[in-house]
Formats: sequence, structure tokens, C-alpha cells
Amino acid sequence: MLKSEKFFGKRESVTEAKAAPASDKPASDKPVSGLSIASSLPGAAVASAPASLTPRVVPASIATPAVTTAAPAVVTGSDVRSKLTVGPNIKLKGVEITDCDTLVVEGRVEATIDSRVIQISEKGAFIGSAEFDIAEIRGEFDGDLTVRQKLVVYASGRVTGKVRYGKLVIEEGGQLSGDVQLASTPVRGLVVALG
Repeated sequence: MLKSEKFFGKRESVTEAKAAPASDKPASDKPVSGLSIASSLPGAAVASAPASLTPRVVPASIATPAVTTAAPAVVTGSDVRSKLTVGPNIKLKGVEITDCDTLVVEGRVEATIDSRVIQISEKGAFIGSAEFDIAEIRGEFDGDLTVRQKLVVYASGRVTGKVRYGKLVIEEGGQLSGDVQLASTPVRGLVVALG
């Protein structure tokens, strides 16, 4: 009589299977569904496990720390730029905007602001009192506008009201009306070098 071991190979017993060393590679090349490795968890690292087992979390005090070659970036106070974007179909009314480095207007803003840069998009509108270093107007501005350095009115732009500027650029088609003057005296915040 023939033994079944010769045709089918030797069968492992349950105790032999448990004693076999675990491999770091899954049993197949197919990805394991439902398994996610969260290596960004603070204070923990995920240990590798066979495909049949669930990964376990190893505390950071036990896990091997990763070696980083790049030094962390240091952000100084002068490097931080604050930007406020008022998106399309957004209306911001009756506010004073402070500590904003760049204001991007794609919707409608009725406010008072003193900042570094304003960018009004083609469909954007600003109504109120504003002081900027640089103003780029593609949409509408109505009110008191003081631009310490450079005012740019693009072809689709329309500026009305009391306007004071350091330098002025108007693209063909751009509109500028109202009390418009070159800032004859140094505007607050503008440094003038006397030679």
C-alpha cells in the first residue's frame, strides 16, 4: 500500500506550524485589504507582522528611532506671512481686518484694512477704507485707497473714490476715477531716502 506522504508531501502538525519563524514578508504578493500603517502616530511606531496577524503598535521608547538627515526648518517672526482669501460668492461686511499681510478678494468685502498687499480678482469687489504697500486691482474698488508703493489697475479693473498712490500703472481698459492724486508728502509707512 502506498503512503499518502509520497504523493502529497509531508503535512505539518499544528505544533510545528507555531514553532516556525514568522517572516517579515506577507504570504502572497497581493496587498492586504483593510490594513493601514499609520507611521505618523505621535509616540508610536508600527511593527511589521505576518499577513495573517494584525499589526501592533510599539511605543516610541522601544521602537528604533528614524534617522533624519535634514535639519528642521526654523520659522522666524519676519518669515511668517498671513494671508486672507475671501472666496467667490463670499460677502464680508462691516469688519476691520488686522494683522493680515496679503488680502485676496474674490468675493465682496466691505471693510477697513491696513496691510501690505491686496489682490482683487475680476469678480471681486472691495468697498471701504484701505491702506496698502501694493494694490493689484482686476475687479472693483470703491472708497478711500492709499497705496504707499505701487497701484496697478488691470484692464478689467475699476477704481473709484479718493485715491493716493506712490506709483501708478493702468493697463489699457482699466478705469480710475474720483479724487486721484500722487502722494506728495511721504505716506505713512513709506521710507524716503534723501540724498
